[in-house]
Amino acid sequence: MRDPLLALRPWEAPEVTSWGRLPMNAVDRREGARSLDGEWRFQLLPAPDAPVGGVWSTAVVPGVWTMQDTADLPQYLNIRMPYTEFPPLSPADNPTGVYERDLDIPADWAGRRIVLQVGAAESVLLVHVDGRPAGISKDSHLAAEFDLTDLVRPGARAVVRLTVVKWSDASHIEDQDHWWHGGITRSVLLYATDPLHLADVRVEARRDGDLRVDCQVRDAGGALPEGWYVSGELDGPHGLPLARDTEFDRLNTRDERVSAFLGEARLRTRVPGVRTWNAETPELYGLTVRLHRADGTVADTSRHRVGFRDVEIVGRDLLVNGERVFVRGVNRHDFHPLTGRTVSYDDMRADLVLLKRFGFNAIRTAHYPNDPALYDLADEIGFYVVDEADIESHDHAHEIADDPRYLNAFVDRVSRMVLRDKNHPSVIIWSLGNESDYGANHDAAAGWARRHDPTRPLQYEGAAKRGWADPDVASDIACPMYAPLEDCVAHALSGRQTKPLIQCEYSHAMGNSNGTLADHWAAIEGTPGLQGGFIWEFWDHGILQSVTDGRPAGRGGAGLYDSGVAAPGYRWAYGGDFGEQDHDGAFIADGVVLPDRTPKPVMYEHRELAAPVRLDCFRHEGLVLSNHQHFRGLDWLAAEWELALADGGTLTAPAVLPELRPGETAVVPLPFELPSDGGEAWLTLRVTTAEDLPWAPRGTEVCTPQLRLRDAEAVTQPVAAPLSEPGSETVAEPVVEPVVEPVVEPVAKGAVEVDADGLLVHPLLSAAPTLSLWRAPTDNDELGGMALRWRTWGLDALVRKPVSVRRDGGSVTVVAEYAGAAGVVRHRQTFTPVEGGLRIDEEAELPDAFDDVARVGSVFETVGGLDLLEWFGQGPWESYPDRSAGAPVGHHCLPVDALFTPYLRPRESGGRHGVRRFTLSASDATGLTVSLDEPRQVSVTRHRAEDLTAAAHHDELVPRAGCVVHLDAAHRGLGTASCGPDTFPSYLVAPGRHRWSWTLRVL
Repeated sequence: MRDPLLALRPWEAPEVTSWGRLPMNAVDRREGARSLDGEWRFQLLPAPDAPVGGVWSTAVVPGVWTMQDTADLPQYLNIRMPYTEFPPLSPADNPTGVYERDLDIPADWAGRRIVLQVGAAESVLLVHVDGRPAGISKDSHLAAEFDLTDLVRPGARAVVRLTVVKWSDASHIEDQDHWWHGGITRSVLLYATDPLHLADVRVEARRDGDLRVDCQVRDAGGALPEGWYVSGELDGPHGLPLARDTEFDRLNTRDERVSAFLGEARLRTRVPGVRTWNAETPELYGLTVRLHRADGTVADTSRHRVGFRDVEIVGRDLLVNGERVFVRGVNRHDFHPLTGRTVSYDDMRADLVLLKRFGFNAIRTAHYPNDPALYDLADEIGFYVVDEADIESHDHAHEIADDPRYLNAFVDRVSRMVLRDKNHPSVIIWSLGNESDYGANHDAAAGWARRHDPTRPLQYEGAAKRGWADPDVASDIACPMYAPLEDCVAHALSGRQTKPLIQCEYSHAMGNSNGTLADHWAAIEGTPGLQGGFIWEFWDHGILQSVTDGRPAGRGGAGLYDSGVAAPGYRWAYGGDFGEQDHDGAFIADGVVLPDRTPKPVMYEHRELAAPVRLDCFRHEGLVLSNHQHFRGLDWLAAEWELALADGGTLTAPAVLPELRPGETAVVPLPFELPSDGGEAWLTLRVTTAEDLPWAPRGTEVCTPQLRLRDAEAVTQPVAAPLSEPGSETVAEPVVEPVVEPVVEPVAKGAVEVDADGLLVHPLLSAAPTLSLWRAPTDNDELGGMALRWRTWGLDALVRKPVSVRRDGGSVTVVAEYAGAAGVVRHRQTFTPVEGGLRIDEEAELPDAFDDVARVGSVFETVGGLDLLEWFGQGPWESYPDRSAGAPVGHHCLPVDALFTPYLRPRESGGRHGVRRFTLSASDATGLTVSLDEPRQVSVTRHRAEDLTAAAHHDELVPRAGCVVHLDAAHRGLGTASCGPDTFPSYLVAPGRHRWSWTLRVL
């Protein structure tokens, strides 16, 4: 007999969203449930209608089979579907996982209602018990529950089979920018309730202390017994009971809304002196709701954590508890480098703790509902959540948006998300999905959500892009993606803005990126109508892969990575690394953390931009200190002053933070008497947590606001004669003055030595300083088209030709030409002996054709053994001209190998902006020091630009023994052009004349 579920072919029937599945609700059954996680019997079939064989392997649940030693491996595509069939069809080759295990049903469950909960399955779930069909479910990111009461016998054993079909009609609306997997990705539970049970509980807690709890009651037998009732109380030393809302009962009776099979009851109370919930002070109250039989015994219990808060839109402002809040958000996918889509409670907690420490206060659950535990954590730790439905039809967006066959799926996915998550105070906005165009299906889902939950606004970028101020679209928020900052500011100043403008995606974090983030936040904080946005995204989705066999390392890879670097023999895989021909490469690596959750440098940038404490200016009467929070004072913080003197080390002093309400400022006295000497002076307030918090132990650094108290003394540079046009210089001496033998005096004693090509000879340099215009292209450079332009110009392969070498007393001036395909750069170096070393004055004249280059500066290489870098400038984190707000000026020290950021795909890395001087030293304190004429961009790594450019993965890089040092007179900003705007014009490197000077000394 053919299986009726298979006969239905639900994987190609979008009208069928479920069969036998229980309605979604907000009653948490995890406590007291039996976990079915662990090893299951497993077979991977080539298609859903292929026969199940007699040979079984095992698979871990929860877990995707694509990471568990099967032939079906992960595949990454951003937009395109991984097969050519149009919706709602699926390919004939359709991997289908069959999971099976024995269940021993407890004997004391006799007479109870027995329910199976499958946390999530990708993408169609078929459930059988002892060969009999139990149900069907779709939506790869929400739980499905099935009533097994009539299919099992308490005290007996049953066989449960979960069949998971990978490709389906549902795949076409789950086309997110992520790895494609297959399997059971969240926990499987079995629980039992009394036949009389709470079918749903809805909690509304307002900031004025008003609490309303609506309960739905059902009985497995159908008709409700007489006399049932509900009670509730808020937890606390004395408890606060909730009262039955008799007016609610009276109106239901009057309006003939009393049902024999659906019980409804409302409880109410008002909490005096309520402590409200917000992301800064996430106050929670415990709530217990009980369902009683007529004799008073308890039939069912539901526990909740309640946060009292209001969310509303007033004019063009999104308000939380009446306050206009800045949304400092990030998009977050479920990801783990060993388990793919499956993440544990500890994983989720680690994600949120890290984000909180770096100043984030909001999460968009891109692009599907997350595990229920994440919302519990967001409630507890304090995050605003945009809860997003599992809808993305990117490849066939406009066709599906109005396709009536998918109408039920759109409404089903939005409504089930709302039903499940409605009681979480952290959820402040519902999202209808992502990148699915805009059609009638969205409006239908929006209508359901608005009717069921009028307390929260809706957003959907596909609707908002029809018009940021359009009142007739299904988005209460203007939530564009990667909108140019000037467009956002212009809209806010236009007088036509009617909705809050909060970008749902901005500042694309692919590789070395997130340039101009500080510029964005300066505009957001300074422009009424702009309220923030969500950086794309949290994770670099690199899967740990064995280089030997090309397979995912899986759970066996634990411990095989550290600080963002995979162990020898392993690498972080991205699109194409598993042999798939159709893929989107490293576009999957676009997060603010590396695959092992190591923060990228942009995290420090964001932390400073989100600083709760700011130093705004320095006046004669003291320093202006401000509280930039929305809801709390500064009593949770401690601080210490640091005074960094360019020529005098660092001084510290204790700091006492003033009592400031949100938004207030105060003048505090200067903590130091500024020394008359010491050169440039910077004052930093190092702010930390004053006590242990749920997300940070005492002493965790929160921010480091900084002010410059004194400028550096101006350095007068010699005026160089203009560079002649190529071929026009008159040379009295030979064009190149060869040095046949080295000069007698060593460089340290004042002589300048150059070789026959006019290149500096120095005992600590293995490669002389030459002109550099090229950097290993970042992902923004490549995808934004700049790298192609630079290669076309020949900047990656400039040919140096010496033009002249002139000696003038002790100085040597070398002129050389660097020829590219689109022009010639004239470069002059003047080497002048100074006390203890050499001063190198440089000048480069770029032709107009080179109107936007990566850098202009010097590059040289040192001998081996110089392994420690000490510098005065911005740090210690990597920084670039348009991403430097998170790197305070001071004295810093790091091993050379720690300077390099191991971005998933090797590219330009390790730069430090605003460096004034640095020292490279060996363990015996020998080495060299470089002083720069003004703050410059400097990088010190073990890799040449061509090494980084040629490598696809870090296991291909071979560190050099010495250091590769770049000193840049100008360095192009990073921008975000891999997906979004490029850097601003002020951060571009223009043609024309560039001058810089530096002094090289031996320690």
